[in-house]
Amino acid sequence: MQALTNRVKVVDRKPMTFGEKIYLPAVFKGMSITFSHMFRKKPTINYPEQRRQFSPVFRGLHVLNRDEEGRERCTACGLCAVACPAEAITMEAAERKDGEEHLYREEKYAARYEINMLRCIFCGLCEEACPKDAIYLSETFTPSNYSRKKLVYAKEDLLIPNVLTEADDLAKARGL
Repeated sequence: MQALTNRVKVVDRKPMTFGEKIYLPAVFKGMSITFSHMFRKKPTINYPEQRRQFSPVFRGLHVLNRDEEGRERCTACGLCAVACPAEAITMEAAERKDGEEHLYREEKYAARYEINMLRCIFCGLCEEACPKDAIYLSETFTPSNYSRKKLVYAKEDLLIPNVLTEADDLAKARGL
């Protein structure tokens, strides 16, 4: 019978020699490989004490930004939710009431803003779609969790601390 491809390899089935039967050369070869790996530099890091350096284009946890006066930048236009290919962003808009000018930048704001981190693929399209620079992906890891409900982040979880009233929390959030 003729082979279909030229990748055929003929198997040699000659009997094993005495050295091959006792397997000692193979055992010593394996041990030498193991010992050579023991003296190499370890590829792992001790996470809490050491931090891994990431690429400058690393995309981490989402953050809702504020302006210089501490007001929310998000105007609930919905462009980030439309641009999200995984449909991980959910929002509901509301009208700003009289006396809330110090809280919200525009007449319309996001009353409910949620990101499902289980669906998010960290593509950054929400960041690019936002005309007000209200959302950006920080350099923070998304923490692991045992509950699915805790991985759906609400607006309160995503909003950066206020510049004017929570300066200490803002410095802590920025890692300073």
